[in-house]
Amino acid sequence: MKSLIGAVAGAFCVAAPALAETPAAIVEDVQGKVDGIAFMDYVAAGKIIKLGPKASITLSYLKSCQRETISEGVVLVGAEQSTVQLGEVKREKVPCDTNAAKLSEREANQSAATTFRTMRSDATGAPAKLPTLYGTAPLVQAKSGSTLVIERTDGKEPTITVPLKNEVMVGGKFYDFAKAGKSLTPGGSYLAILGAKRYAFQIDAGATSSPTPIVGRLLRLE
Repeated sequence: MKSLIGAVAGAFCVAAPALAETPAAIVEDVQGKVDGIAFMDYVAAGKIIKLGPKASITLSYLKSCQRETISEGVVLVGAEQSTVQLGEVKREKVPCDTNAAKLSEREANQSAATTFRTMRSDATGAPAKLPTLYGTAPLVQAKSGSTLVIERTDGKEPTITVPLKNEVMVGGKFYDFAKAGKSLTPGGSYLAILGAKRYAFQIDAGATSSPTPIVGRLLRLE
């Protein structure tokens, strides 16, 4: 079996193009022996993951909103989903907004300006849509040592201020509102402030506090 897995991995290596290390998916769960991969790691397209006997991994794709649970075998990470050999994969499409999962500072500043101008309409006359999270407890990627401020922009709500100390960060780079017992309001619009940067986003009106796939509540600020 080991030689067969090695052969498959070798074939993947030949087939996989040299791709930039842009995150394609985030690791939501790891069970059993999976070398070189840990909970909350980002993985790029072209990454090969070998799963040991009875091992499994859950990947959530940032672009396609595909959530995969893969058991055993060899995994080749793609841009929107994985290719799996000698293993089993179960896929589901989950609610997520790719604009929230890969929000850049430029996009964020544009969104913030839209918010402060009372949701300026687009060319069709419809309100401009902010990046949307589908859980009331965001998972915020930000640099440890900074301070995160969350302000409600469309109504009255206490401002949330969080010193991002190492001891409150998951994997050294994420602040999890769910783990901290904090939540935002369904349907609310917010501004995340990190130093001189500002990022606008909203919580989906149907969002709940129940466990939500990571990719649906991920807000990447760094």
